[in-house]
Amino acid sequence: MNRRGLILSVLAVGVAGFGGAAWYATRPQPMAEAVPVAPEVNDVLIRPYSPILGPETAPVTIVEFFDPACEACRAFYPVVKEIMAEHGDAVRVVIRYTAFHGDASVEAIRVLEAARMQDVFEPVLEAVLREQPRWASHGTPAPGLILEIAASGGLDVEAARTQMLAPGVVAVLNQDRADVEAVGVRQTPTFFVNAKPLDPFGEAKLRRLVAAEVAASQS
Repeated sequence: MNRRGLILSVLAVGVAGFGGAAWYATRPQPMAEAVPVAPEVNDVLIRPYSPILGPETAPVTIVEFFDPACEACRAFYPVVKEIMAEHGDAVRVVIRYTAFHGDASVEAIRVLEAARMQDVFEPVLEAVLREQPRWASHGTPAPGLILEIAASGGLDVEAARTQMLAPGVVAVLNQDRADVEAVGVRQTPTFFVNAKPLDPFGEAKLRRLVAAEVAASQS
């Protein structure tokens, strides 16, 4: 099965997870397989500020280079959650921002960083992904729409308006952009499991790689 076929097979999982929405996988540029990460850039996979889902001390770390405006990232979110649930405290997910969809991505990342500051990152992330077709469409979304959506996940919108413009958020955007280039990420989502690239890409392969790393951590 080619790479697009694999992505489309995962979209069926996303449909179940988000109430029947139909998506197709999009990419910012022509596909290229993820290349192995050179040892000298392994340390840029995770930054101290990066949002973490799951136990911080989990022995297995999935790093996801993630664009909140990416349809395939939205489709893979329920898959990642299933993997975390299957392995319990053994797995955590580290989110790295990848703003491949221009201004829509940047605004969403700013919203997510405000949510992280307010300790509501995960519910706001889920609200943003659930309503992605509304705010990340090819048309022009209504001003303030993504904040309205984030509020349904518990975001304090008035506080967020200031937090989104904080110098620290600009620094996060700039550092993640530099790390995306250093690692050689060309598509979203791109996964690494305990610094091992998911290559070739695919849901089944991600599940197998995580399971193998969990087993190794328990041996």
